[in-house]
Parts: sequence; C-alpha cells; structure tokens
Amino acid sequence: MTDAMMLDRVSRSYRGGAGVREVSLAVRPGEVHALVGLNGAGKSTLMKLLLGMLRPDSGAAMIGGVDVRRADARTWSKLGQLIETPLAYGELTVRANLDIAARLRGVPSIERPAMIAEAVTAFRLTEYLNRRARSLSLGNRQRLGIAAALQHEPAYVVLDEPTNALDPAGTILLREAVIRRASQGAAVLISSHHLDEVARIADTITVMNAGRIIGGLDPHDDDLERAFFQSVLRDDEARSEAGGPSA
Repeated sequence: MTDAMMLDRVSRSYRGGAGVREVSLAVRPGEVHALVGLNGAGKSTLMKLLLGMLRPDSGAAMIGGVDVRRADARTWSKLGQLIETPLAYGELTVRANLDIAARLRGVPSIERPAMIAEAVTAFRLTEYLNRRARSLSLGNRQRLGIAAALQHEPAYVVLDEPTNALDPAGTILLREAVIRRASQGAAVLISSHHLDEVARIADTITVMNAGRIIGGLDPHDDDLERAFFQSVLRDDEARSEAGGPSA
C-alpha cells in the first residue's frame, strides 16, 4: 500500500460541528475511486486533507507512503489535482497557464512544448491557446484546469467535481482522460454527484454522509441512484435514533 493515497482515521472539525470524523480511505494504483455524497457530506474537506490544504485534528494523510505534512517537491510533482474551481491566471493565456502548471511540477523546459501541445489537443483547446484565461467560458476554463492537472501524467490524481460546467463533449474527454490515467497505473480519487457518470468510470464507489464514510456502492448496480439515496436515508435515520448530528 506504499504506492497508494491513504487517509488513516482522519478527523477535522469546523465551528458548528461540520467536518469529517475518523475517516479511513485507500486509493490504489490503477484504480478510479469515486467519492459520492450530498452537498455538505465532507467530500471536499476530505480531499483538501489528502492534499495537505487542510491540517487534520487527528489522523494522517499519505501519498505514496509519504505523510503529506512532510511531503517534498518530488512527491507533489507526481500529483495532479483540481479542487472546487480550476486554478488559472486570468491575465495569462491558455498556453502560459499550462506552462506554469508544468513548471510547478518540475517538468523540464525541453519537454514542456510537446506536453502542452498534447494536452491542448486532448482537451480540444487549440483554438483558445493564445486567449487569456479570463475570456474563456466556464466550461473551457474547467477544461483548462483539468488539462493542467493531467498533462504531466501524474501518478496520483485528485479531482473534486470535475464535470462542473462541462458540456457533454467535455465530460467525455474527461472520462477518457481519467480512464487512461488509471490504465497507466495512476491512483485516481474523484468526487461527483453525477452517479450515472461515476458508474462509467469508477472501480470503487465510497459513500460519505455527515462527515463519515457510511459504505460503498456497486458501480454495476442497475439503479445506482436508488441505492445511494437508500444508504444515505438509512444512515440519517440511524443517527437520528441515536441522537447523533443531522446531515
């Protein structure tokens, strides 16, 4: 499991009681692991803890066997992530944004032009290559963010609601890119509320509710949405009967 992304009994609380509690999760190389839950379930918080963007109150987050609190540039260079909204410098062009993203991952200058050209083609951004990011539509900014996260072929991928603002064509491009990275050995963690899309790409589906993992779903279930809502309802009812916090 030293090549996996792992959360070991991680907790993080916010004022008012929200957060995540005692969450353990492993995302193995070659696996697309989907994290699903209602808004406020704790998916984004969990991903930020895994990426070191938040500090846990207890527990540990590890990438490739390295505690993220002690991770160095070499570890981070193996990661590709998109959390909540794509990071793009509005005054810079698509090309410049991709170049900066590659530099931050330590990609040598001699390799960057070909890598960027491949990413631009893969996500159909060619006609926008010299456009400033702030002039792009929301969907094309999302494509840019995904391209920046994946262009260096990371061994670890963390994508939070990556289909946001994507049109059907963009969703298909994302799907193909995620499946390709996993087939090449990457460990992929992806959150989504689009269960039908999750079913097309996920090897493992984990359900979160009220800051905890409450079980999993079978990606091949013919009625995935029904199974999801039933699991959340059962958990809400069980916590209500026990006097626990509401979702």
